[in-house]
Amino acid sequence: MPINLIVLVSSLFITWLVFNWTTKVVKTSVTTAFMIIVIVMTLQITLGISPQQLWNQILSFPKIIQEVFDK
Repeated sequence: MPINLIVLVSSLFITWLVFNWTTKVVKTSVTTAFMIIVIVMTLQITLGISPQQLWNQILSFPKIIQEVFDK
């Protein structure tokens, strides 16, 4: 009987840890997504930069960084 209680308590504790970890990951992901949306919308409204222009610039970062280090 006591071994079953230990297993139950351990499984509840592990479940609680996994739930807390999952909650933190989801919260961080939602916060990051919201920040990205705010930045993109701000750039679009204030400067007229489209999301496609921003994405193209992000995709060209490796080339830009390589050119900086090649000089």
